[in-house]
Amino acid sequence: MKKHHLIFLTVFAVVILFYKEYIALNLGIFGIFLSILTYAQTKTEFKNRMFLTLFVTSIFSSLAFAWFGDAVSFAAVFISLFLLRFRGTYPKLKPFLYIEVLFLNFFTFLIRVFKIEQWYEKSNERSLSKKIITLVLIPGLFVTIFFFIYARGSDHFANLFRDSELEFQPLTFVILMIIGFYIGFIFWNFGVERFIFRQNHYLNDDFSGSIKSENPTFSFLDIDSERTSGLISFCALNLLLFIFIATYNYEQFFEVTKSADSLSAETHERVNAVIMSIVMAILVILFYFKRGFNFDEKARALKISAKIWIILNAVLVISASLKNSEYIINFGLTYKRLGVYAFLTMALIGLIFTFVKIRKRKTNAFLFNQMFWSCYGLILVCSYVNWGGIITSNNIRRKDFEDNYHLTSINYNEKILLDYAEKTGNSEMKNQLVERIESYQKETFLSKILYYETINIKQSKSK
Repeated sequence: MKKHHLIFLTVFAVVILFYKEYIALNLGIFGIFLSILTYAQTKTEFKNRMFLTLFVTSIFSSLAFAWFGDAVSFAAVFISLFLLRFRGTYPKLKPFLYIEVLFLNFFTFLIRVFKIEQWYEKSNERSLSKKIITLVLIPGLFVTIFFFIYARGSDHFANLFRDSELEFQPLTFVILMIIGFYIGFIFWNFGVERFIFRQNHYLNDDFSGSIKSENPTFSFLDIDSERTSGLISFCALNLLLFIFIATYNYEQFFEVTKSADSLSAETHERVNAVIMSIVMAILVILFYFKRGFNFDEKARALKISAKIWIILNAVLVISASLKNSEYIINFGLTYKRLGVYAFLTMALIGLIFTFVKIRKRKTNAFLFNQMFWSCYGLILVCSYVNWGGIITSNNIRRKDFEDNYHLTSINYNEKILLDYAEKTGNSEMKNQLVERIESYQKETFLSKILYYETINIKQSKSK
């Protein structure tokens, strides 16, 4: 298919799937539709292992959104689809640049859309798509716009159609067409500027050619002085971090347990300090280990001290994880406490790749490339798991279980709460849950969230 065929096909799909519907199962179907269409349109030589992996993750992310319909699965679908499309078009472009490409295309749409010759490929024959555009789309667009104008100007005119069985909503239809065209245009006709291609070689994981020790970062320091400065800095930082870890763990394991509020504030403060420490540690290492400095034979002591600092920071991450675990043991699971684990996991992954960067003499871009894929992987994992169910099933065994909190603030735990309400005889909670589940199950097919279709409320009503 040509570009304009794909764009108009996307518009058609958006209108069919989302007209007078909520965003739910329809977005999952739309994601699968775009994934399959992208696979069919991609050249055979570009269908490598990475492309096929992204194709699979796009399908599963779409299924995850159809099942849960939450923000995390939406992010997973969005990222997966655009990664699949970019990878199938410019496979040699570094993934970190995809963000820049997407950002530019979002804001240059109004300029690029008027360059019709770039996306609408002319043909001498009167094709079916031309007939549809000429006889249906263009007249239909004008009729819809003027229908809305006239409906705003005359109540009787509007009532002629408002009371009809079709209940046609022209404004919704036009908005969906515009949204569909915007999505289709950016997805199928994104542009990569030359200056982005020129940035690509700066993001290689490995150094190219023979790299020698470069000039010092500051003009008032020579290479030897900078190397010595780095060694002294890392030795001092190692000592400082060792003392901090000792005091941190003393406060954590040997001080008297505090109240919930003070423990909560203390945990967040310490985790924030740990994450800030990790970020600064990585930035300092990136500052010293750049280009030729990675191959400096005289920097062996500097590399050892940097590796020790990375290991100590990893110990700090583990200590923070234990503190968060203590908090969970005492006061239960929440989304925020799971989020702390996610941030600490990313921090630990960053330290591991920083260690690899020094040991394998990789570029600074190597770290950014690996962290990009790690973040994407974390989003995928989060989109596939029912965290609300995990939180509720963990907390429900506690004596201080707060049923109202889990009823109003935790998602996708209705199955567990229904069993809990029946066992405890809480008829009020049971009625609220049944009413909520029924409201989701009564939605039209495209507006359904599949999770709620798996709950048998008839059985619950009969008890």
